Amino acid sequence: MLGLTRTFGALYLASLLMQLGSTLLMTYLALRLAADGVAEFWGGALMAANALGMVAGGRVGRVLIQRVGHIRTYVACGGVISAAVLAHEFSGSLPFWLLLRALVGLAMMCQLMVLESWLNDRARSDQRGKVLGIYMVAIYVGMVLGQLALSWKGDLGIHALLGVAMAFALCLVPVALTRSMHPAALQPTPVDIRLFIQRVPQSLVTVLMAGMIYSAFFGLAAIYASRQGLDTAEVGQFMAVIIGAGLLAQLPLGWLSDRLPRASLIRAVALLLILAFLPLSLHQSPSFAVLLLVGGCIGFLQFCLYPLGVALANDNIEPELRVSLAGLLLVTYGVGACVGPLLAGALMERFGAASLYYFSAACAALLALAVGQGKVSGAHLQEDAPLHHQATPVGLASATLAAAVEPAEPAAGSPSPGEPPEPCEPRVG
Repeated sequence: MLGLTRTFGALYLASLLMQLGSTLLMTYLALRLAADGVAEFWGGALMAANALGMVAGGRVGRVLIQRVGHIRTYVACGGVISAAVLAHEFSGSLPFWLLLRALVGLAMMCQLMVLESWLNDRARSDQRGKVLGIYMVAIYVGMVLGQLALSWKGDLGIHALLGVAMAFALCLVPVALTRSMHPAALQPTPVDIRLFIQRVPQSLVTVLMAGMIYSAFFGLAAIYASRQGLDTAEVGQFMAVIIGAGLLAQLPLGWLSDRLPRASLIRAVALLLILAFLPLSLHQSPSFAVLLLVGGCIGFLQFCLYPLGVALANDNIEPELRVSLAGLLLVTYGVGACVGPLLAGALMERFGAASLYYFSAACAALLALAVGQGKVSGAHLQEDAPLHHQATPVGLASATLAAAVEPAEPAAGSPSPGEPPEPCEPRVG
């Protein structure tokens, strides 16, 4: 484990800094809207714009990496993000902020494609699970630190935006100075949507609902907490507890996922989520302690849906189709991430802040109705399914993205597993 950390330490540090900046920006903008008395719908719209930008970034990232290489793509997008973050101070126009959020999402997706394809390509097949596992820990730690950073000044001044810009500027340093070999060029993979709809409909529904619940949380939970009278520091702590609980859930979830039917686990988690959402939807003025306790329960459960959906899908898809499957799951999640915050924001604007958790409970209820072990035929069950457990995507990227951008077969001149790697492009810097 320590050896892997040394080998990929630069990429892990870059990922941590990126997520610190990204989650700090998400919460900061949500609190700015709440402080200015802006309707909750706009908070959801900002999150939807970010998700839409990340979906578009999947295609843009491929083109950039193929044309200028991994490091140049990563550095250029980091510069774009830093400039877009600081541009929020030039105007408070909401349409302008929507444009900036989409631009940040697009550029960040390109950066994540670089990092995740790099990790996936350079890790040996027998290491990949551990490599991506450490990567997801770095992601979660960055997310928690991004929320706790709000406690530093405790206000909504320019310091938060400066911190975000600094995080994205600093994340360029380890990648630019790494001595690790670059990954091979990305190869496009076809997606047969009809086949996957027939084979893994329950997985697609799970991923879609996970995207709706997860994006609504990131876009609007800070606004909900602010409406409960929490100050900026307390909002950051509330968000950090939820994300930290999600990290803690990954180990027991992986153990259970390998031992119990996945569809049954999905339904059980969805039903438990309904119960977890109800206290915050029914209790109009919960105390800070109640918010932290219930929020921790919600975080522990909601970050379980996506990994279970991915595992269930991989159980029923042949190895040669899994790269295409990963791409489709990513797009499905992106659709949910675009729709979820818009619907939840509109409900919050009309019926109050607690509607966020009514919306999330409704999504969980639909999922519980749609998924069940009795609907799994087992006709296409695969014994050699890959990683049985993958963590919830951050924004839109995750360890699944690494599979989506991994070449379906070695590119010309690329080393086979176990062979020493050869440079794929000149080192820069």
